[in-house]
Amino acid sequence: MYRRDLLRTALAGAALGALGPASRAYAATDILWMTWENLAKDDYLAPFFAANDVALTKTFIGTDDEQFAKLRAGGASSVDLITPGLDKVEFYTASDLLQPIDFDKVPNAALLYDTFKKTPLGKVDGETYGIPFYWGINPIVYRADLMDEEPDWSVFFEGDKYNGKLAMRDYALEGIMIAAMYLGIPESEMFDLDDAQLAEVKKVLMIQKSKLRTYWNSIGDLTNLFATGEVVCAFSWVPPYYDLRAKGIDMGMAKPKEGVIGWCDTIAVPKGVEGERLDATFKLVDYLLGPDYGKMLAVGGPYAQSTSAARDMLSAEEQEKIFISDLSIMDSFVWKKNPPRYNEWVALWNEVKAS
Repeated sequence: MYRRDLLRTALAGAALGALGPASRAYAATDILWMTWENLAKDDYLAPFFAANDVALTKTFIGTDDEQFAKLRAGGASSVDLITPGLDKVEFYTASDLLQPIDFDKVPNAALLYDTFKKTPLGKVDGETYGIPFYWGINPIVYRADLMDEEPDWSVFFEGDKYNGKLAMRDYALEGIMIAAMYLGIPESEMFDLDDAQLAEVKKVLMIQKSKLRTYWNSIGDLTNLFATGEVVCAFSWVPPYYDLRAKGIDMGMAKPKEGVIGWCDTIAVPKGVEGERLDATFKLVDYLLGPDYGKMLAVGGPYAQSTSAARDMLSAEEQEKIFISDLSIMDSFVWKKNPPRYNEWVALWNEVKAS
């Protein structure tokens, strides 16, 4: 079960977690967490509730936009904890919806990987409003039995051998990032492309379109296209790689040297949470960055939390599966940001698709 695949659930009503003897009726403090469904599994959270006189109400989201809209419409007054994307935190802070993280109450934050300590994302004026929580990569996934060699981004723009058997996600931000990486545009310029750069991007995206079998939206649909051989290579999320390998299909995963798109979600506390609720919320934040939760997330996800708290508790295979066996992989990450001209990016993307 994977975050980007599983969590399309429409915003559900508050759903109380059945968390053992620390029942809602007797807990001193009740907090509400708005999050992705696969992060709030009862077994992941049970050790926290066994040790703390706190109960949890869980409200599940389907998209970050949905979460932002709910808070902006007034939901922040009833929500204690949210899970925005690292690149989306700035929208929440611009709307004055969050309070800074009190690191004195989150000792496990000291174990954040250096990449997450140093990132400027999620921060305003030196204060952290969205603390990195869990992360992964969006690589190239391919049928190793149907391709001659490991691909890089050029496979989507050059050559004819795999024409009609390639797939790209229908998302302007990532699509234009990939074109920029292929063109050699540095990360420092990638999210603020000038007119000339956008023209070059459009040119190569037009070439790319002629080579694609499809632009995909559903990871389930892409997995099926891989299984039938209709698609042999795609910019993808990780799930098809593991799902199809488990079925005996020889799959490969490529992490191009030009850059790999990384994603990270954060945990953030809405403005207005205070007193016992705030103390209980920060206790939960600390647990979510700690070893018990991290191990269960790694094995059950499989996802990596943003701290090293559980790393030594995992086997070499488990570390490899969530990309923490060799942390140098983060050196090639390109983290998504919000381009100031994003409306123009979307218009360009739609123009290419309609051509």
